[in-house]
Amino acid sequence: MTRSASSGSPGPGVVSLTTDYGLADGFAAACHGVIARLAPTARVIDVTHLVPPGDVRRGAAVLAQTVPHLPVGVHMGVVDPGVGTARRGVALATPGGFLVGPDNGLLPDAAAALGGVTAGVELTNPGWLAARVSATFHGRDVFAPVAARLMLGEPLGEAGPAVDPSTLVRLPEPVVEPQADGFTAEVLTVDHFGNVQLAAPADLLAPLPALVRVGPAGDSEGWAAVHGRTFGDARAGALVAHADSAGRVALSVNGGRAADLLAAAPGTLLRVEGATHP
Repeated sequence: MTRSASSGSPGPGVVSLTTDYGLADGFAAACHGVIARLAPTARVIDVTHLVPPGDVRRGAAVLAQTVPHLPVGVHMGVVDPGVGTARRGVALATPGGFLVGPDNGLLPDAAAALGGVTAGVELTNPGWLAARVSATFHGRDVFAPVAARLMLGEPLGEAGPAVDPSTLVRLPEPVVEPQADGFTAEVLTVDHFGNVQLAAPADLLAPLPALVRVGPAGDSEGWAAVHGRTFGDARAGALVAHADSAGRVALSVNGGRAADLLAAAPGTLLRVEGATHP
């Protein structure tokens, strides 16, 4: 019988990997290899290895928006520009699985998406790590062996001392400012298709009219956009503002790239307001 992930018991044998390692090198394969050697029955799901290098916010968004749709298991995230420094390596238990990775803001949003942290430890037990731990490759030497051991059902508490969840590093809250005729919000992510996801929840878009205007914060200029449900609600090449699959406001171009049209990147502030004419 499979018990809950937070008890330290194995889930259904799934380990997921989310990293910025890319595909040109052997970094991701080395992590696969460590897991396969320690837990040969584990099913490994590659979420992505194409998080922009060092982009912790993008990695955190990908994790948080993906892990609720994966089987209960162990979710390893490595976007770790501070590898080898004093930043902690941690493993967190939640009702929906374990999270393993650096304590740099990458994991808390995913933990919240899985029901919240019920226990956490700092990864200091040398018996759980590689015999030799590289200062620059904790994915292979720290996080992968810990993920494998947790998948096998070894108790979380044996990986190291307990961590108070309130001490976990968290990323700054993104800007979301509701206004009388719309809102200003920070660009959270830009996906492969050039769709721009804002930090604003979709309910801020819902009361706006069928036509909105999108532009840089503090700038009266902008682009007309259809307030729609999906890409095809705008004509080809036109902008549409809609609720995306994560329940946030997104800006897309039907058949194009909204990020290019809007010159938007993560951190850009955009204003969305009701409009009466194009």
